[in-house]
Amino acid sequence: MGQYIAKRVVLLIIIIFFVSVASFFLVHLLPGNPVDIILGPNQTKQNVAIVNKQLGLNKPLYEQYFIWIGNVFHGDLGQSFTTHQTTSSIIGESFPIDIELIIFSQILAFAAAFPMAMKASRKPNKAFDQAANSTTFGMLALPPFVIAPVLVLLLAVHWHIFPGPASYVPLTQNLWTNLHAMLLPAIVLAMGSVVVYFRLLRNDLISTLQEDFITMARSKGLSDRRIMWRHALRPSSISMLASAGVTIAGLIAGTFVVELLLQMPGLGYQLVESIYTDDYTVVQGITLVVAVAVVLINFIFDFIFTIVDPRIARE
Repeated sequence: MGQYIAKRVVLLIIIIFFVSVASFFLVHLLPGNPVDIILGPNQTKQNVAIVNKQLGLNKPLYEQYFIWIGNVFHGDLGQSFTTHQTTSSIIGESFPIDIELIIFSQILAFAAAFPMAMKASRKPNKAFDQAANSTTFGMLALPPFVIAPVLVLLLAVHWHIFPGPASYVPLTQNLWTNLHAMLLPAIVLAMGSVVVYFRLLRNDLISTLQEDFITMARSKGLSDRRIMWRHALRPSSISMLASAGVTIAGLIAGTFVVELLLQMPGLGYQLVESIYTDDYTVVQGITLVVAVAVVLINFIFDFIFTIVDPRIARE
């Protein structure tokens, strides 16, 4: 186990290094010039040269990278050219919104997928299983950028069941208002996850319930509920956990559609706004944080796999 984790940590460090390089150089391929934003209509050759020197933009790109990554290690991700707010503070204010939204959506997804998969796997191809498969298959054809506008229009604008855009309230300010505002975007994000988790868990449970050790457990007189929770669920959850790692990591960078529609100042919203204003320092910082978060989440789920199935570490 220790050797496996050590290898994964080394691999994690290498991946984060390449991620930082890619984040820096790809952002510099974006159109626009930060000097134009800073100086506006007051551009002269002298002013441009002064700003380029202050920002280090007159140096080769590889030198700019080492200066930037050195500042990152000291917690300095730069400063916004438009708001003059530090990138670290922007991320610090926005990232908790994404984390709360992702956690909330995944709680809803697991709460729906687990009981559906368990019930469907007990009697495959029966009425409930066919209905659940048909429903999830239909949901699979509706991505968040299609579901979100429809639900916002119906549930928020017309029926006023949920608050409309720009109604986000921080969790620390008002718990119930926050949860009410977060429920609609969480439902939108959870719908895609429910489909994947249900189908993976259902298929693996059906296979596991046909194994010899399940037959032996039934011969001992154990109830179906005990067999499902104590013997079948754990070996059947590997595929679902692998999918959960990819899904959660993808949601960190994929919440911008919902955040833009509901005007929630999360990372996705801030990233899109920064791209519109050519605020490449903020784009660079958010891109790095999101990429590192994706890598860390996959590392965490790799560790969870070794707990669920220790054979993975031995292999």
